[in-house]
Amino acid sequence: MLHLLIDTLCNSVLITGIVIIMMMMIESFNIESHGRIFSKVRGSSLRQVLLAAILGSVPGCIGGFAAVSLYSSRLLSFGALIAMMIASSGDEAFVMLAMMPDKALWIFALLFATAVFFGVAIDWVIKSRHITDIHPGQSAVCNSGRSDGNAEKVVADPSLPPGMPAAGKEEATGPDTRSLTWQRIVLTAAIILFAVALAAGWMGHDHAVQETGKIRLNLLSEWWMNLIFAILCIVMLIILCFRSDRFIKETLWHHVLRKHLPNIFAWTFGVLLLIGILSEYIDLGRWVSDNTALMILLAVAVGIIPESGPHLIFVTMYASGLVPLPVLLASSISQDGHSSLPLLAEDKRSFVYAKLLNCIIALIVGFGSMLLF
Repeated sequence: MLHLLIDTLCNSVLITGIVIIMMMMIESFNIESHGRIFSKVRGSSLRQVLLAAILGSVPGCIGGFAAVSLYSSRLLSFGALIAMMIASSGDEAFVMLAMMPDKALWIFALLFATAVFFGVAIDWVIKSRHITDIHPGQSAVCNSGRSDGNAEKVVADPSLPPGMPAAGKEEATGPDTRSLTWQRIVLTAAIILFAVALAAGWMGHDHAVQETGKIRLNLLSEWWMNLIFAILCIVMLIILCFRSDRFIKETLWHHVLRKHLPNIFAWTFGVLLLIGILSEYIDLGRWVSDNTALMILLAVAVGIIPESGPHLIFVTMYASGLVPLPVLLASSISQDGHSSLPLLAEDKRSFVYAKLLNCIIALIVGFGSMLLF
């Protein structure tokens, strides 16, 4: 039991550290752009769907917030909104990149293709049936990206939830001071320590992936993966040297670390420990393989929750070889992290329709892929 606790703790620290490094880099690049990348959205439904699918593919919730803001501003169609929700995996995308980077990229590509297909199909149905009760101005948006002139209205920073202040704008107009604050010192020291641990292989494990029904996660065993993430740490250190005190304190410390780090670590540790304990007494691999359809239904049901965390169990089980790809696909499609929360606040009707369609598509893809995998 002690060995399981130590192994789980090490893996949880490893996963959480990698996820936080990637989240800080994404936040930094987003603030640097000041949302300019999302300032002009025009064109056909296909372009809107492609843009939304790309935003959804961005790890974390930033791209999802951008898509919801653009949709609320009548700049994206309903099909594009669905495409974002299908392509998005929320914060779980970071965990997938940390636990199985090679497979994660293929899964993201598959989700992107699925998102584009269903997004275009939904917009075509809405246009051909002249459906307008989902979102006012929907047909006009699909045709030209305009809706009674409202298309000219662009939110200050669509990478944030509607109604929230634009962090990028605050960063640009606020004092651009750089000093050795305690937050900057702590972050720098922590990243250096984590990079050294990765490069030295202190967090590597050589346990078998599966042994007589007992699950052991063998994360980052390849030296080149350690090297890649160590290099990312160095890049983040360089970014820290040039970012302002405001960005370090408000964005990295208060938003990424205080808000996301405890949640990610707690869920990761809890899920890994639960699977480790269950695998001591139950042959999870055989049980899940005999109940794949039930696992797909459970994954879709959990996906209704607009929260990152509960879905980690399906990511971890897939990385451990406990569930097949259809279960993870159903989970990834039905859930979208926190991205749908602003939609719930802004447009409850669209939220209900979008989540319903999202779950139906997740069931179609999940059960359909059972015939292939």
